[in-house]
This record gives sequence, structure tokens and C-alpha cells, in this order.
Amino acid sequence: MSSVDTTTPAPYEKLAADAATTKKRRPTNRPPWMEKPPFWLTALKTITLAIIMLMMVLPLFHVFAVSFSSYKDVLAGGLILFPRNPTLAAYEAIFNGGIVVRALQVSVGLTLFGTLAQMIFTTTMAWGLSRPGVPGSRAILFIVLGALLFAPGIIPMYLVIKELGLLNTYQALVLPGLISSFNLVIVRQFFMNLPQDLIDSARIDGASEWHIFWNIAVPLSKAVLAVVALFYAVAIWNNFFNATLYLTDATKWPIQVVLRQYVLQGTDIASAADTPSNQPLPPARTLQMAIVVVATVPILIVYPFLQKYFTRGVLTGAIKG
Repeated sequence: MSSVDTTTPAPYEKLAADAATTKKRRPTNRPPWMEKPPFWLTALKTITLAIIMLMMVLPLFHVFAVSFSSYKDVLAGGLILFPRNPTLAAYEAIFNGGIVVRALQVSVGLTLFGTLAQMIFTTTMAWGLSRPGVPGSRAILFIVLGALLFAPGIIPMYLVIKELGLLNTYQALVLPGLISSFNLVIVRQFFMNLPQDLIDSARIDGASEWHIFWNIAVPLSKAVLAVVALFYAVAIWNNFFNATLYLTDATKWPIQVVLRQYVLQGTDIASAADTPSNQPLPPARTLQMAIVVVATVPILIVYPFLQKYFTRGVLTGAIKG
């Protein structure tokens, strides 16, 4: 009876061992950015990102801390990151004054209705320009690109607003930017990438153009539309220059103009705040920081709800490996 040599590996085991040895010794052909970075590079990136984060977060913490600080904390001076004696006196004063509340209402209304109007006009025009066979679509697209490259100046725009009778009206803050050429091109390109077979099948089933747009194109474009809506909303909320040009009535000022007037221009902050007769007015610095917080927090609250759509919209159309 012959014995089997157990010390000699089977042929397939020997081949697997040779392949593993060759794989360990042979350098990989992957590009450098796909290789695992060394420890020192990871540590350097972490430190750099931490420094950038601190540079962004510390001023924000300082603004919040000063807005909640008491009169004693502000007089003590120094960098305030955590108020020792927190109080809501500054917020009570500016909300009782009426100017900040009215300006906040104006900004919220302008942002909601302005963004809605801009999205309606942008999406409908982008859908029309994205459909083949629309008469004059190519000429209109060139006009849009021309408006993107050659923006009108301040004086011509002011004269147009004046001739249209829109001075000292809220329409002057929305109509000039009703359709952004950049956002229009983005939405149009996204509509052009929608599956044509899906649109053709809807037409065969008898769907109208409006039905296809509202029930097929818009639901499939939620990501990019959310990103464009965020761009519009942030632009309207942060816009103060047009308001200073076109609005002469101080009661119609949005919150950003009030912020500029009382924080940057140095207007007497006492006119924007009010306290009971038996309580002193908080320091001007605390009131200014409170206005900054009121002007910043609303848009910061909206952003997290659109974050998932923002990420998806940015990655839309990216090359997948």
C-alpha cells in the first residue's frame, strides 16, 4: 500500500501561494489618490481641517456669547466665548423695539415669495429650452448666455427700475433676479438628461406637456431643484445692496439693511431697541451681536433640511468609477 506524501502541497495550493507572494511583491498600478495615505499625511490633514474649523467656529461662538452676555461681562472686556452671566436682555430689547421684528418679517416674506416666483419662472423656462423642436429656443438660449456673460451695470439697472415705477417697492428686489442665467443653465441641463423613453411613453399614454413636466420631470429633479432653491433663498436673504438702492422707506428695510445700518454704519442702536422704564438698555455691543444672530440663524435653520438634496444635486452627473 503506497503512502501519500503530505509534505508536498497540491498543485493548486502551490499556485495560490505563488500568486499571493507575487501580489505582495508586485507594486500596484492604482493611481496615487487611491492608495492609503501615510499616517503623517492623515495627521497633517486633520490638523489643517481642525485649524480651519476653529477659524470659522470661534467668531460664531463669540458673536453668540456676546449676544447673551450681561452688562458686567461686556464691561470686563476680553474675548467672550461663554457668557458668565447669560441673559436674554438684548433679544428682549431688540424685539420690543419693533424695527428688527418688522425687518425680519420683510426678509422672511421676500425670501419665501421671491424664491417661489424665481423657481416657477426658472423651471418652466428651463423645461421649454430643454425640449427639442421648440421654435426660437436656440436664440433664447444665446440671449440667456449673453446675459450671463454681460451683466448690466448699477446705473442702467436703476434707471430701468425707476422707469418701471418699481422704486420703493418689494418687486424691485425680486424682479431683476427673477431668472438667474446660471441656475437656468443648470436646471436645463438636468432636464435634458432625463430618460427620453420615459417622456415618450408618457406622451403615448396621452399625457400633456404640463402633465409630463409636473408629474414626471419635477419629481425626478428634486435634488437639483432643492439646490437651486437654496441658492435663490440665500441670495435674497443676504441681499442688502439692492434694498439700499431701491428702498427709501426705512419701514420696508429687510433685516440685512438693518444689520448694516446699526452694526456697520454705527447708527444709534438705541433707536432699534426698547426696554421697560425701570431697566437699563443693554450695551450697544450686545445689541449689535443680537441683531447679527437674528439675521443669521433663520438661514442656518433652513440649510440642514436641504443638506441631503444639496449633496445629491452636487453629485448628479458625476462620473462613476
